[in-house]
Amino acid sequence: MKRLWPVSLALFALVVTGCDEGGGGEGSSASAPAISAPAIVDGGLRESQPEEADRKEVVTGYLEMDAGDPVATGRRVVTVVEEAGGRVDSLTEQPEASSVLTVRVPADRLDEVVDEIRTLGRVTSLSTTRDDVTMQYTDLEARVGALRASVDRLRALLESSADVEALIAAETALAERQAELDSLEAQRRQLGDRIELSTLTVDITTDRLPSEQDSFWDGLVAGWNSLWAALGAAVVGIGAAIPWVAFLFVCAGVLYLVIRLITRRGRSSGTTGTPDTERTDSDA
Repeated sequence: MKRLWPVSLALFALVVTGCDEGGGGEGSSASAPAISAPAIVDGGLRESQPEEADRKEVVTGYLEMDAGDPVATGRRVVTVVEEAGGRVDSLTEQPEASSVLTVRVPADRLDEVVDEIRTLGRVTSLSTTRDDVTMQYTDLEARVGALRASVDRLRALLESSADVEALIAAETALAERQAELDSLEAQRRQLGDRIELSTLTVDITTDRLPSEQDSFWDGLVAGWNSLWAALGAAVVGIGAAIPWVAFLFVCAGVLYLVIRLITRRGRSSGTTGTPDTERTDSDA
């Protein structure tokens, strides 16, 4: 028991210290290095501000444009993005109608990529949003650092302790700390990815409606194409109706045969009953 008391007290102090260091909310954000603190400059007080280079921003943009061939233009946008070191998260194409892309572009090359996309068509709308996440990112960094230090101390305690109860308590605390640390690291990686790669949605539509025609020949061609499309649809409809017509014809034939058989049986039964009636009349 004399050896157990120092180990138990050390474990308790370590767990309490880890809770204070790894806790979220206002307490954790207050220890983050990004919080401005008063500094003495030229004999006076001045509130220190984070440097511009340390700012963390999540940039999102939306670009809408017209092009003669939206699909081909969208594929050229993919090439521009990939050459800039970005990637395509989603792509939706409607031939001769539209092409919608969601791309991720390195933040420091977003303006360059947008300027190059502008040359591929006629831009009708462009908007960008910048969200400052410096405090959120710094808070995650501080909490991850504190939890990592707490995990290291718990592991050191496990290696040095020989008491079974103390080992069990330390292992339980270590498992909880490690799970929380993994969760915070995943959040930090996700936020870092959003900071490093800006999200840009490019919506490309055709600059001319399909119904618009420039000349008599265009109208004639469109009418001819619509005629062939209607004839093709009619042929498909006829092909789909043939099995049903055949089935109904067979059903009608079977019904007709049943009715003929019933009628013949009725007539034959009426004919066989006539001689008996005449014989009865003659006996009378």
